[in-house]
Amino acid sequence: MVAWSFLGIRGNRAYQEDLGKVNPMHVLAVGLIGVLLLVVGLIGLVNWVVAK
Repeated sequence: MVAWSFLGIRGNRAYQEDLGKVNPMHVLAVGLIGVLLLVVGLIGLVNWVVAK
């Protein structure tokens, strides 16, 4: 559900179904992990490009 939200391609009906089953703490945890991975990936990419 969090990945679909990042991409913005989830349909309204499926979104409503997922919303009824989800625990807010799980969404928060997965969202924070996703942001952390994105930031670490961007830092790694920048360091790799600058090192060349």
